[in-house]
Amino acid sequence: MSEPNVSTARIFLALLRRDITVARRELVFFLIRTTIQPLLFVVIFGFLLPKMGIVGRNYTTLMLPGIVAISLAMSGMMAVMLPMIVDFGQTKEIEDRLLAPIPNQVVAIEKIVNGTIQGIIAAIFVLPVARLIMGPINALTLTNVGPLLVVAILGGAAFAAMGLLLGTAFPPQQVGMMLSVIVAPMMMFGCAYYPWRGLDAIPAMKWAVLVNPLVYVAEGMRAAITPATPHMPLLAIASALLLINVIFIFLGLKTFMKRAVS
Repeated sequence: MSEPNVSTARIFLALLRRDITVARRELVFFLIRTTIQPLLFVVIFGFLLPKMGIVGRNYTTLMLPGIVAISLAMSGMMAVMLPMIVDFGQTKEIEDRLLAPIPNQVVAIEKIVNGTIQGIIAAIFVLPVARLIMGPINALTLTNVGPLLVVAILGGAAFAAMGLLLGTAFPPQQVGMMLSVIVAPMMMFGCAYYPWRGLDAIPAMKWAVLVNPLVYVAEGMRAAITPATPHMPLLAIASALLLINVIFIFLGLKTFMKRAVS
């Protein structure tokens, strides 16, 4: 009797369910690892400094979308990058999934989907906590569900694909350097703590930061949850995030396949 055929979709969902189950069991550690830094910035710049009068109260309106963007982006990226480093490391845990009766590219796509989901979960967690710490925030609205979903999905997927690329393109011993050289500058120049329009006073910097994918996630969050503040046009944000997704998914799949067959 021949073995029943199992569809690629069922195997994909089984792999995704496995990763989500693992993430759910480690949810507390996942949230601590991915949200502690953004929340520390919230405490300092969104609570202490406004209370001291060092920054204006309206600064929290500019900062909150950026904090949510950092949580979404960093969580999505780390959720893929760190497991890839471990799985392709000495343990070779990825091999059991590569032996599944599906194309290896589907395994990589599942990792991106899982990273996107984890990034959105981190953003959902950070938004109310940051709002609670900061207090009332002018112009905050959660009624723009459509734009919010578009930015969250495209932004989470872009950084999950970036995590796939970084996790498969660099050896484990270079992780520290990678975080210092790539991730830290990306956060500082990602328009998370200041609006992109605020760089009008520095035109060279205003256009230079457009290579940073975090800029579009932060500006997208401003357009979605604080639309009254200055921000990029939503169409430009969505177009840029789509292009970034295409680039990172293509490069991530390429490096993943190179590691998978090596």
